Amino acid sequence: MITAAPEESGNRFELLVQSVTDYAIYMLSPNGIIVSWNAGARRFKGYDPDEIIGQHFSRFYTPEDQAAGIPARALETAEHEGRFEAEGWRVRKDGTRFWASVVIDPIRNASGVLIGFAKVTRDLTERRMAEEALRVSEERFRLLVQSVTDYAIYMLDPVGTVTSWNAGAQRFKGYTADEIMGENFSRFYSDEDRLAGVPVRALETAAREGRFEAEGWRIRKDGSRFWASVVIDPIRNMMGDLVGFAKVTRDLTERREAQLALEEAREAIFQSQKMDAIGKLTGGVAHDFNNLLAVIVGSLDLAKQRLETGGDVSRYIQNAMTAAERGATLTQRMLAFARKQELRLGRVDCVALVRNMAALLETTLGSTVTIETRFPLSLSCAHADPAQLELALVNLAVNARDAMPDGGRLIIEGVELDVLAQQRPDLASGRYVRLSVIDEGDGMDEATLSRAREPFFTTKGVGKGTGLGLSMVHGFAEQCGGSLIISSEPGQGTTVSMWLPVAPAESDLAEDTPAPVEYLYPSDDQPLVILAVDDDDLVLTNTAGMLEELGHTVFQAGSAADALRMLEQGHIDLVITDHAMPHMTGAQLADALSETLPELPVVIITGFAELPQHATKRLRLDKPFKQADLARIVSIARQGVTADRSSGVSGLPTGL
Repeated sequence: MITAAPEESGNRFELLVQSVTDYAIYMLSPNGIIVSWNAGARRFKGYDPDEIIGQHFSRFYTPEDQAAGIPARALETAEHEGRFEAEGWRVRKDGTRFWASVVIDPIRNASGVLIGFAKVTRDLTERRMAEEALRVSEERFRLLVQSVTDYAIYMLDPVGTVTSWNAGAQRFKGYTADEIMGENFSRFYSDEDRLAGVPVRALETAAREGRFEAEGWRIRKDGSRFWASVVIDPIRNMMGDLVGFAKVTRDLTERREAQLALEEAREAIFQSQKMDAIGKLTGGVAHDFNNLLAVIVGSLDLAKQRLETGGDVSRYIQNAMTAAERGATLTQRMLAFARKQELRLGRVDCVALVRNMAALLETTLGSTVTIETRFPLSLSCAHADPAQLELALVNLAVNARDAMPDGGRLIIEGVELDVLAQQRPDLASGRYVRLSVIDEGDGMDEATLSRAREPFFTTKGVGKGTGLGLSMVHGFAEQCGGSLIISSEPGQGTTVSMWLPVAPAESDLAEDTPAPVEYLYPSDDQPLVILAVDDDDLVLTNTAGMLEELGHTVFQAGSAADALRMLEQGHIDLVITDHAMPHMTGAQLADALSETLPELPVVIITGFAELPQHATKRLRLDKPFKQADLARIVSIARQGVTADRSSGVSGLPTGL
């Protein structure tokens, strides 16, 4: 309540009130007539003092408030309760509205008699508009969140208690808002996850790193599981204090099941394709090997019959040998196709290699084919196996000849090219030598071209090719670090290009390549005591027979374990063992002997190109082999044998 001030201070208070512009401060008579007016009132409400003094203050109220008697109740409240305070719409002189904060205090004289009211009004329109905009925004956001049904969107307090719940959360998890509000969100996790502390770690991660995201199984109200994608974000106030978390969950069960079904379908397709490829490979191998075996079996059968009558069998023996050698070539092609052949990579002068092949190509291709070479004056060496590169060129040349049944021109071309990064998906960036074999034949259509590198695919007649030629060349090029490109159009001929990496400089190659081993060949041809090891009786008998024909004493073991037992009973000069044996391989046998008999030489025989990395430096003989090949490897192994015998160690195994 305001009381009358002494007169000497009245002027000062009046100056103070009249100077205020942010508040409308004016006085009313006991019945609400305006008796004073300050600058702030003029600014807010638009009236000059001479326009408003003497008027009733109710004109500032809206028609609705006037009809409801609010101005009179405001004065009555101020008089009886000592104060009236409220917010509401008020009306300016021009009819516009503003949101006002109003305080009315009664003014009494020294005797306590009511002589009027002091009214203070503040324009809060901007704050009101901001609050209303915020309220509308929050309401829209609330409606938005509540309307979302494909995502569970809800809030948690700092310890994980659910404080809001939308329709999507109810649809996914089965809980109504009344059932879940106030509960901890960990109930959505499986027992295993709760025991492992997954819910707590999720909140800790979100608070520490600003976000937590994961996928996993979650539990519905009915106990069923669903696969969920979960994102948790921390919510902080203006001071940066953590006030809770926003959690968004999406049910991905259907997508996960569809993805699993797709993966199963892909796996089934892959298995089907693999079986189809194996079927083609098996069929092709069986066809070609059966042809060769027919020659071998037929020739040996005829030779047996001729021997019984004392006839000449050399022709049939030669036929069988020729068929066997073709089988060995077919095996090498299959290994090349599978990228399993053993390559001896080095620097190859492609110009010199092709020049040295000239006579071979002329003889192989015949007089109807004219050979032309195109090479630059200078061409870097390629990084390749020279023997396999020569075989690849012969294969391509024979294919080119067969594509020109009436003869024609065959061009062998070499160029050096740079391949930039990501320029060719099949090649790493670097410098390459491109060797091309070009013919003037009928060419290939798109369908034939797409299958040209498939194993056993051939457009030649029956008995005129295995269909492994291009597959072999393709495998060889990739093993060298290069690629094979075929371009052809019907009636325009075919170009087959091998891209081979340029060989590193000789100085670099010397650093990486170990010095060749020089084997000493003893002058004596003293027979050796040799232990032959193989799990195949036929192969073992054949190997032992070849060795015995060379004059050596041979003992036979059907497994690595038998070989180790026999070696404990006496002295052996040399072990020749098959690699692919059950329980213990030939390489493992050699490793075992290196520990117990480090001076004993071991030769590993293998029909497969790849040996363990540590065994690649051992003496090795590839299947199939002839007696001359066996004699050569035994001669190389003699170096260790001779050194051993010079120390006086000799003798035969006892008890064998």
